[in-house]
Amino acid sequence: MTVSDTTHAVPMPSVSIHGGYVPTPVSQMERLFPETHARIYAKCDFLQVSGSTKERTAHFLLDDMERTGALQAGGTVVESTSGNLGMALARQCALRGYRFIAVVDERATGAATQTMEAFGAQVERVLTPPDGNRLGARVARVAELLDAVPGAVTTNQYGNLANPAAHATTTVPELVASLGAPPDYLYVAMSTTGTVLGCQQAIESAGWNTTLVGVDAEGSALFGGAVAERKLPGLGAGFATALSERAHPHAVRRVSEADMVRGCRLLARREGILAGASTGAIVAAIGHDLPTLSPGHSVAFLIHDGGSAYLPTVFNDAWVAAELEGGADALAETVAANPFVQA
Repeated sequence: MTVSDTTHAVPMPSVSIHGGYVPTPVSQMERLFPETHARIYAKCDFLQVSGSTKERTAHFLLDDMERTGALQAGGTVVESTSGNLGMALARQCALRGYRFIAVVDERATGAATQTMEAFGAQVERVLTPPDGNRLGARVARVAELLDAVPGAVTTNQYGNLANPAAHATTTVPELVASLGAPPDYLYVAMSTTGTVLGCQQAIESAGWNTTLVGVDAEGSALFGGAVAERKLPGLGAGFATALSERAHPHAVRRVSEADMVRGCRLLARREGILAGASTGAIVAAIGHDLPTLSPGHSVAFLIHDGGSAYLPTVFNDAWVAAELEGGADALAETVAANPFVQA
């Protein structure tokens, strides 16, 4: 089953931003890869109030903890975050009257930490440990804070099943409703793997013939990856998460950080959408796979977050050239329609 050839402009229902996440539109990407005969669609979750699809995750995590009684009125929430979930939790904790402590590492952007603080969060920054496992250091600091702060609880985004439930019950159904049918391919970036697991659950529950592609960073430990230094936050993980043990995308694409930069800049210059590194990785993964797609195939992907926080890095020529392996090559102008496939 494939989606129709028309670009869908589905009216969005009236929503209150105080309710947490909001339904987001789907847009056809007609300029991204002009040489392809596949139809490419993007779900624009960067339009969430806090700027990322993690708004859905935060909403479901907090709802679950309130429902089970783990989180009481006036309580304290502690979570490890690379940025996006921290901003979403900071916003929703402000709305619900909770104290929020975000544990970040040295890769968290200034824009992300300042946004959390603007919503009233306390930001705890951990240093990179000798083994380089920043995620492990963040999780260890969360455990310390849970012991030190009376009554504090963690939303545990790495193992809480409310994380994938957010995407199984909202993200994917919204996408399919907008398209009118399930896509042939769905590309999703991975960190906790909550989003890809939720997409998997929705696809399996409905029995759709959709190929689910998980997009990971080179240097990530997920799905047997070889751990290495990574400079850009929001994609990949330093260890296999509890949720990843349940996830089994049909394919995993590992993307270099130089290709993430190419993907972000291609999306900005061809579609006028400023997105973060994880979405750049998805664009690169689709670009690599494009020669294998048949005419008429429908390809959907999630724009996980906006790119403003990446202006000092992904969109900064000097930083890219100095910090990323292959960064100078990523900045070189290309005349190819698809810079991810050798001519």
